[in-house]
Amino acid sequence: MARQLMWFRSDLRTLDNTALAAAARRGPVIAVFLHSPGQWRDHGHGANKIDFLRRGVEALREALTGLNIPLVQRDIGYFEAAPRVLAALAHDYDAEALHFNREYPLDERRRDAAVRDACETAGLSVHGYTDAVAFEPGELVTGQDDYYRVFTPFAKAWHRRIDAARLTLRDTPEPQPRQPIASDALPEAPGYADRPVDAVLWPAGQEAAADRLARFLRFRARHYAEQRDLPALAGTSELSPYLALGMISPRQCLQAAMNENGGHLGDGDKGLTSWINELVWREFYQHIVVGFPDVCRHRPFQAHTDKLAWRYDDAHFAAWCEGRTGYPLVDAAMRQLVRTGWMHNRLRMVTAMFLAKHLLIDWRRGEAFFLRHLVDGEFAANNGGWQWAASTGTDAAPYFRIFNPTTQASRFDPEGHFIAHYLPELAELPPRARHAPPGDALGASRYPAPIVDHKAARVRALDAFKALSRD
Repeated sequence: MARQLMWFRSDLRTLDNTALAAAARRGPVIAVFLHSPGQWRDHGHGANKIDFLRRGVEALREALTGLNIPLVQRDIGYFEAAPRVLAALAHDYDAEALHFNREYPLDERRRDAAVRDACETAGLSVHGYTDAVAFEPGELVTGQDDYYRVFTPFAKAWHRRIDAARLTLRDTPEPQPRQPIASDALPEAPGYADRPVDAVLWPAGQEAAADRLARFLRFRARHYAEQRDLPALAGTSELSPYLALGMISPRQCLQAAMNENGGHLGDGDKGLTSWINELVWREFYQHIVVGFPDVCRHRPFQAHTDKLAWRYDDAHFAAWCEGRTGYPLVDAAMRQLVRTGWMHNRLRMVTAMFLAKHLLIDWRRGEAFFLRHLVDGEFAANNGGWQWAASTGTDAAPYFRIFNPTTQASRFDPEGHFIAHYLPELAELPPRARHAPPGDALGASRYPAPIVDHKAARVRALDAFKALSRD
């Protein structure tokens, strides 16, 4: 049986890996990971995501060692080198085929097309697989054969057409005969201005992901619907970093949730179905980047909003980045992001909407800041969430929906526990005063006064959106 090259990318696991299972059925496998630090920097990924990825590759190497699969690693700098390097590796190791799971943002699809051309020219067969989504983009379309632009009809179609075959877990390969090829060590880490967050916060690898899923389903999942928006509680799965880099598959998550929910996906326990819905949202955004590639070119999904008169106020942007806006929930959330590499989903909406609506600063600046700090930074989900909050995207919040951050604080952090944790200067205030500290408390706490007035900022944002032409 001829050797097979398995090219790992954002699928850092041996469990339920479609391409790996297919490659192992055809012959002994040589695994490959191509480090592209220049490309990752150009794409805006920061130290937190890259450090998590590198630790994930190390965990993957350990798992592959147990299967006698060597992991070859190369530092290629940028995607453009991938076709040449992979064709050379196939020649060096006398491999007959290249296998990989598909990725969907525009640059990744262009890279894969170039790899396919180069490898097929060199006589290597190339096999791409659907793995990170249940439906390949283009499979779920409207009655007019268009990609869905709104989540709800997409989700209905997804639930209507999902079947057992799409949810079946892929076989884990049996240990193969030892190969006369040694696994490579990680290339030297790329230099970043920021230091990554403590690795203890985010242990990498498929075992850590499986453990996190099991604990979520056992202790939190049935309360997810009512606790997911409360940042002072550990009410979410915190699996997004593992899904972003494929240390766990959506199928593993869906199967486990179904087992807890009596075999159901779309009905049953409210907490479980709510969480399943979030997995469908992730898939929806993967379809969007294929069906509407302009979002990969830093353009809004709703083209007319590209004419919106954004403000370029660097002082206000810095205050937002550093958690100095004078709105405690916004500031606590931004400090959480910088300190931990992660932010609660409710807070992502609140902080993003504050930047785009209250400060009227271009959402793309916030999108880039998030991507630089998020350990779960993934283009489709991050872009989709930002465009939703800025009212420029698919299924977007109506432009007149503008969260009041003080009201959001009192509703979702009623005792101010989350605020006190990340803003210790406000911890001595009475709990409900932490949502909007009274003026006489600001001097002693050294906490800033609000940089904008909510009502005035709301009027300014409404005027800006009303001025847009839909021609």
